[in-house]
Amino acid sequence: MAYILATKLGMTRVFTDDGRSVGVTVLEAGPCTVTHVKTDESDGYQAVQLGFGHEKHPTKPVAGHQAKAKTTHKWLREFRVAGNPTSPDGSTGASALPAVGDVLNVGTFEAGQAIKIVGVSKGKGFAGTIKRHNFKKGPGSHGSDQHRQPGSIGSGYPQRVFAGLRMAGHMGHERVSVAGATIQAIHPETNLLVVTGPVPGPTKGLVLVQTAE
Repeated sequence: MAYILATKLGMTRVFTDDGRSVGVTVLEAGPCTVTHVKTDESDGYQAVQLGFGHEKHPTKPVAGHQAKAKTTHKWLREFRVAGNPTSPDGSTGASALPAVGDVLNVGTFEAGQAIKIVGVSKGKGFAGTIKRHNFKKGPGSHGSDQHRQPGSIGSGYPQRVFAGLRMAGHMGHERVSVAGATIQAIHPETNLLVVTGPVPGPTKGLVLVQTAE
């Protein structure tokens, strides 16, 4: 399984060999440094923590955590490695996991691979129930004053609002996973991934990219 951290640069289009115009998203992916490795023996599961971006003024805890890798990255994210990973040389198990200080780049991916992208969706602020939950509008005329109101939120008993009830509130800014993306092209010299399919989050937002399992 290949994995990397990236930032979303924006959208453009590319032309396929048969002349079709395809909308794509350009990601600046890596280089990322392995800042921590977890194994079954030490932590009960296998995972690799990657660092990405430069932090100009890191706090002492952050700097101390990355001291072994000799980095001061802005973002640290963990990728869980399930099963029995295999390294490029054919070895398997914990020995196949990368070591702290190793650098990963877009060269670990291939064009045409199916990938999963995880990011934080765009925040849309406070929104009503029609926009946030697709509620139906009330009558627009004939004396009605229930145009965009949510309506009843419960019965008289038990005289409280149930947790999780769909109401107006903060919309967006949630962790989103998209498994339908595909790598269209790779540009190792500029650390760029060109992908087709939806990519969550705003421009310059952080996303986690990994090959689909």
